[in-house]
Amino acid sequence: MAEHRTPVTLRWRWLTPLHIRPALFALAAAALPAHAGSDNIGGGLALSSQLVDRGQAITPATPIVQGNLAWSADGWALGISGSARIHAPGGHFVEATAQAARYWALSGDWSMQAGLLYYRYPRSQRFFDRVETGLHWTYRDVLTFGLSATSTLHREREHWREAADATVRWPLTRHLSLSAGVGVARSLADPYRPYRYGQAGLAWTQGAWRLEVLRIASDQTLRYARGYPSTEPWVATLLWTF
Repeated sequence: MAEHRTPVTLRWRWLTPLHIRPALFALAAAALPAHAGSDNIGGGLALSSQLVDRGQAITPATPIVQGNLAWSADGWALGISGSARIHAPGGHFVEATAQAARYWALSGDWSMQAGLLYYRYPRSQRFFDRVETGLHWTYRDVLTFGLSATSTLHREREHWREAADATVRWPLTRHLSLSAGVGVARSLADPYRPYRYGQAGLAWTQGAWRLEVLRIASDQTLRYARGYPSTEPWVATLLWTF
């Protein structure tokens, strides 16, 4: 039987797929091979119906354009990304991220990744600026589970917010696959209150194109008066990778 090789995959939070910013960055970097001495550049562009992070809406339900660029070599990977609203009278910029990750092949079936991420938001939402560190384990590109901790940068007496999640991507046909996941995290609005979140949906893949539709669920309850947009029950993303 041929040896299974798990590619270097940047676990960008808007798609692992549980960090439900649907399917851009993990998929965009998934084609980067893990052969020793390899040096690869890849990326992706996507159009999404909403930007959602761990069950919490980052934007209203409006078209979002996302893009990223990733580089990998010798088990290391670096990446940058950005997202913008198409219709935004008050400003188009939504979020920018930078990530560094280290990959290890533990066996022919298992791989491990350690990563550090930095998130930057518009000035009106700068209290969301944060860093995150985490570990993820993957079995045959089908099952992934991870642990992470996040800390914002512009709040006094800030505490690290822990999160844990598990996801599965199961092929149904040559082009169709099932995507599902669950997780628990501490809220950015209330660092002492944990909440649960999850997703389930289908993804269709053809060459460099991928269309994914996800059903979102979360017991996170944020008051609209505090300026938080509501999370739509369905999120769709069309992705092209290179």
